[in-house]
Amino acid sequence: MLVSFESLSETAKVWIYPASRKFYKEELETVEEKVKTFVSEWKSDDADFKASYQFLYNRFIIVLAEDEDGKLTNQDIDTLVGFILQLQTEYELELLDKMNVCFKQGEYVQYKEIKEFKKLLKSKSVSSKTIVFDNLIQTKEELEHYWEVPITESWYNRFL
Repeated sequence: MLVSFESLSETAKVWIYPASRKFYKEELETVEEKVKTFVSEWKSDDADFKASYQFLYNRFIIVLAEDEDGKLTNQDIDTLVGFILQLQTEYELELLDKMNVCFKQGEYVQYKEIKEFKKLLKSKSVSSKTIVFDNLIQTKEELEHYWEVPITESWYNRFL
């Protein structure tokens, strides 16, 4: 069942899918509607199942679900990944590569391959204060407190 983000517990499971490019203005409404429909219908046979989503910076698709009783199965996760793969194909962008780096450069969110990001660090184009997105977080609490952090507070600090 689709619920508001705020109503989910701090331990709700989180999946973050960073897009390799911003969604174009004409795509936004359609993509968000598809995500909303998917989350609404995901595990619809389970009346106790609660899920939500967020669409941030026109680039990140974030799906959250309560899994207090361990009801999420591998098949449920496969269904989510299959949906994301469909979006990836339909909109011709990458959504599943979590090893690329997303970071803020002024008001813009950049998406770079790790190799290119290391070069930016070496050339001082980004600094230790640059805000990065840790797309490997796993809970709502981590999303709220540790998703957008300076490089020094992320696992990317090993490249400094």
